[in-house]
Amino acid sequence: MKITIVCSSERHPVNKYLAEWIERHSQFHQIDLIRDKNDARGGDILFLISCGQKVERSDREKYGKTLVVHASDLPEGKGWNPHVWQILDGKTEFVVSLLEAADKIDSGDIWEKVKCEIPKDALWDEINHYIFSAELKLMDFAVENYKIINPQPQQSVVDHAPYRLRNPEDSRIDPSKSIAEQFDLIRVCDPDRFPAFFELYGVKYRLTLEKI
Repeated sequence: MKITIVCSSERHPVNKYLAEWIERHSQFHQIDLIRDKNDARGGDILFLISCGQKVERSDREKYGKTLVVHASDLPEGKGWNPHVWQILDGKTEFVVSLLEAADKIDSGDIWEKVKCEIPKDALWDEINHYIFSAELKLMDFAVENYKIINPQPQQSVVDHAPYRLRNPEDSRIDPSKSIAEQFDLIRVCDPDRFPAFFELYGVKYRLTLEKI
């Protein structure tokens, strides 16, 4: 099969996992990893993995199927960075969904779901490992079941707004609160791209958390 993966950022930590997935499948399939949807030339499957671009119908028509992995139990948890918001809400059990891309974001038919648990002591890189490993399982499922899948439409109506995209300011720590109170916030912060920080005495400090 001809497979294209769109991952918008070279700095995204999922790239390491995608490289391993491509190496594992490259002897059986032609696989391209691109950063811009406009470089997609067509084929059997278009995977949108941490893709920040809106992929229009005209883009999707170049492929047999355009598939998205989304780190929530859709239709619950639509929007951006769902597993991070859910960790901040205290969740430890998660579902990652594989769905078809549609005109309305996160509303396409469901192909498969994978469950995973993220313990309360897991830091950002460990959290990524749990989520990205589930995503690769779903990509495997898509390739293996491409011709026989019977996707299921999303039925439930979600009455809350989709999660918003997190930004650097969301990594701000309050120095007047305890570490325990803010542990979930600290542990989800990517120290390379969105480091935890706080301001005190007119100075801005970067906070790094690691296990010993």
